[in-house]
Amino acid sequence: MITSDTHVPKRSRDLPHSLWTAISSADVVIHAGDWVDVALLDLLEERSRRLVAVHGNNDHGVLRERLPEVARVELEGLRFAVVHETGDAKGREARCAARFPGTDVLVFGHSHIPWDTTAPTGLRLLNPGSPTDRRRQPHGTFLTAVADAGRLRDVVLHAVPPRA
Repeated sequence: MITSDTHVPKRSRDLPHSLWTAISSADVVIHAGDWVDVALLDLLEERSRRLVAVHGNNDHGVLRERLPEVARVELEGLRFAVVHETGDAKGREARCAARFPGTDVLVFGHSHIPWDTTAPTGLRLLNPGSPTDRRRQPHGTFLTAVADAGRLRDVVLHAVPPRA
């Protein structure tokens, strides 16, 4: 399960129910930064089987002390890197392939805009958007995916239902 830019409690008091459900069933939760409050980090650490996370540009103090700028992890034979910002969309694939050699999947956030492309080197770039601050998108989003025997499959962008 992949999320980013949750901005709790600034953009929402809590994560959407559908995201908490996905977190509960995931073997690994990846969060690409902009938590805003350490209380959400504590909750995700408590409720996740395994959490891989970084800090974002809106994260300060304890969040920066507890979370790295870049996280790396190998899952089922895939080498993941997680970072909050990758810069402008133009040239992103080449820039990220150069910055993250030896990486199979790069998870990033910051823009709140979902992204799924593959660089010529084979690096897969994924941005889950934001579940709480949709910006110019029709709805909030997060991703689920399956890492299996060195392959990433079943990558699904989930729309967050509007708040009732």
